[in-house]
Amino acid sequence: MSSEAEGGRSAQLKHTGLRPGWTTGACATAATTAAYTALLTGDFPDPVTIALPKGQTPSFALAAEELTDSYAMAGIVKDAGDDPDVTHGALVRATVRRLPAGAGVVFRAGPGVGTVTRPGLPLPVGEPAVNPVPRQMMRDHVARVAGRYGGSGDVEITVSVDDGEEIARSTWNPRLGILGGLSILGTTGIVVPYSCSAWIDSIRRGVDVARAAGRTHVAGCTGSTSERTVVAEYGLPEDALLDMGDFAGAVLKYVRRHPVDRLTVCGGFAKLSKLAAGHLDLHSARSQVDKGFLARLARRGGADEGLATEVADANTGLAALQLCQAAGVPLGDLVATAARDEALAVLRGAPVAVDVICIDRAGTVVGRSSVA
Repeated sequence: MSSEAEGGRSAQLKHTGLRPGWTTGACATAATTAAYTALLTGDFPDPVTIALPKGQTPSFALAAEELTDSYAMAGIVKDAGDDPDVTHGALVRATVRRLPAGAGVVFRAGPGVGTVTRPGLPLPVGEPAVNPVPRQMMRDHVARVAGRYGGSGDVEITVSVDDGEEIARSTWNPRLGILGGLSILGTTGIVVPYSCSAWIDSIRRGVDVARAAGRTHVAGCTGSTSERTVVAEYGLPEDALLDMGDFAGAVLKYVRRHPVDRLTVCGGFAKLSKLAAGHLDLHSARSQVDKGFLARLARRGGADEGLATEVADANTGLAALQLCQAAGVPLGDLVATAARDEALAVLRGAPVAVDVICIDRAGTVVGRSSVA
């Protein structure tokens, strides 16, 4: 297939001409790898190369390093590419100390990295705001370094971000109960840049490529985890996958004018709750999870007033979902159905059957609609 006929996420990114960058999780992993290597060998690898979850092997130049008898520290400057990310240019540091055999890998929040203080996030209260995928990346790289240089792999990793507490004021972290700084994020290690006009144009090109290839079923996905989910559910080929990001409206409006037989919309529960509530731009700067709306859906699903009040007061959409799951209220299915109905309204009678799948951060399906 020629480059002009390519489809899927990688082709969309290539079409935009935008330069991707690296997540804070990738930077923290690179810093951890360099620091632990220095702790075991006495030398910092510079540049330091890591392996990302999808197999890419980027290299990072060190911006800071320090080695003592008890610890090693390395720092990486985050490059967010062409994405307007508030953490672009931030210095992400990892300080690695040896622990007794059997202690495993322990994470600490250093200056500029937040601590979780409220439920509803993918980490327990009291934990440093280093998300699950970056934690696993760091564990994997510690194990590799230990295997190569004869270490035990039992270490304490303190992640810090210079000026992170100040930068975090420009994020949703304080409102979510992440206090003291930023979160260390990322599921692929790569920041996909989203220029509204460029990315919407790439969505349209993705639909055109899918139709030209004879695809009758396409999927609009909010990210790589939802892409994996629809591939597992339906076996869709790459050129049937539309990386819609936050631009649900762009997918729906273009498919309205250029129909396919079936459209699956798949994404995180919180994002798709915004679509269910009538938002077509799902970016956190332009729409928020309406927990009052979720409470009304919960009542429709059998929640009593006490549970509905808890849902309305929940810290996050995930916390609201967990409350309803514990009570046997199918909030995930209700959100998926409401999102499907909103999608159908935008399609305005176009001959497109729609279904919606809601997932959690691990990619587990937590709600789905029927096809209509």
